[in-house]
Amino acid sequence: MTNGDIRVRMAPAPTGRLHIGTARTTLYNWLFARHTGGTFVLRIEDSDRARSSEEFTADILASLRWLGIGWDEGPEVGGPYGPYFQSQKLPRYREVAEELAARGIAYPCYCTAEELTERRKAIQAAGLPPKYDRKCLTLSAEERAQLDAEGCPKALRFRVPDEGSVGWTDLIRGEVGFENALLDDFVLVKADGFPTYLLAVVVDDNDMRITHILRGEDMLSTTPRQLHIYRAMGWEAPEFGHIPIILAPDRSKLSKRHGATSVTEYQEKGYLPEAIVNFIALLGWAPGEDRELMTRGEMVRDFSIEGIGKSGAVFDLEKLNWMNGVYLRQLSSARYVELAKPFLEQAGLLADGPSDEYLTQVLSLEQERAKTLAELPELTAFFFREPESYDEKGEAKWFRREGAAESLAAIRDALSRVEDWSVASLEIALRTLADTRGEKVGPVIHTTRLAVTGRTAGPGLFETLAVLGQERVLARLERAVQQAT
Repeated sequence: MTNGDIRVRMAPAPTGRLHIGTARTTLYNWLFARHTGGTFVLRIEDSDRARSSEEFTADILASLRWLGIGWDEGPEVGGPYGPYFQSQKLPRYREVAEELAARGIAYPCYCTAEELTERRKAIQAAGLPPKYDRKCLTLSAEERAQLDAEGCPKALRFRVPDEGSVGWTDLIRGEVGFENALLDDFVLVKADGFPTYLLAVVVDDNDMRITHILRGEDMLSTTPRQLHIYRAMGWEAPEFGHIPIILAPDRSKLSKRHGATSVTEYQEKGYLPEAIVNFIALLGWAPGEDRELMTRGEMVRDFSIEGIGKSGAVFDLEKLNWMNGVYLRQLSSARYVELAKPFLEQAGLLADGPSDEYLTQVLSLEQERAKTLAELPELTAFFFREPESYDEKGEAKWFRREGAAESLAAIRDALSRVEDWSVASLEIALRTLADTRGEKVGPVIHTTRLAVTGRTAGPGLFETLAVLGQERVLARLERAVQQAT
């Protein structure tokens, strides 16, 4: 097989938003396809009628586009091996199931869910593996006919061989094998006539000519069952590679209780797609040379399955925040403002219609400090509206000290005389005031910052005053004089 013949796929189920772990697996498949000149296929496994929804399908497609992960074949793109929705392939699954049944490799099962639960409990109580007990395997033709005549719902089970084993050389884990005696006769078609994942995924991967499957290690136990179907149908199985799952800081499986888990949530929290892609690429893959910041082109060039580790990678939110901050600082001014605007609008900060020039000036002051776009409303609020209150500790220190009102009035008067409202002129005015009053410049700066912003920390004071403008600054100083009196 040449590199150009490689075909990989991602097949998310639209039963929820695109999970960050699924996004990482998708990225690895995409990088492998791009690195080898192969084909990346996207299909939607929507055979679970109860849980699948168009809303989640739309979220998956939008999330992948936001990440910049395009697909060569799949929904809205088409391709030679469609359809790319499982719900549109039911006749094909039925065809394969009927062939397996006709050859005696699969058999009907009339057991109800309640019966299976009770028998499983009894088997476990006896200290045996909780496998299906094959009650329906031994039914005679007459018994099956009677059950069919009574209209009893039936599933279709694959008959696993009693002896031997099934194994493969995993692209990541090496040699893996399962004894057939430990596998139960798994369901191919449910009682409602819909295929299970095990049947549908094998049919899809075969029909779409998939050559390599990179997926999470949580799917490892399904692989021997799928290999049995491949062999029963006489199909060539793809190569499998099972990627360790992403771990939370406590080394448990990453879940909702650890914070955001979907790509959409990270987008809503103000992370950049290039930062997310860079971050998740390194959650389990090592490109070498201890590199942390990589362009998409570098990832494509250097990606290899051999670089994927065998142990789970910990999701380090602090590292993601650092990385996102780096990417924020690399944005052009125009794109930075464009991306920040929706967050400021949602916070109600743009109701007065500030000019683009003012927005650009404000946001440029925070570009070095912000780690996410979602932080910007809190960081910049005082630029758009007068502070409703002052930092409690700052107020106690700078507004409640002896002579505070006099000091604030002096600052107000000094700044009212500044004709060239520039960073340099403002710094000269406040330093000159401190010298004239025989004070250190620090208290003057801190007092001014608190009066104008309501805070004790922020971007450079002189730059802040320059952007706010003389009118706003003097009005806020006047209010502070009254507060300190």
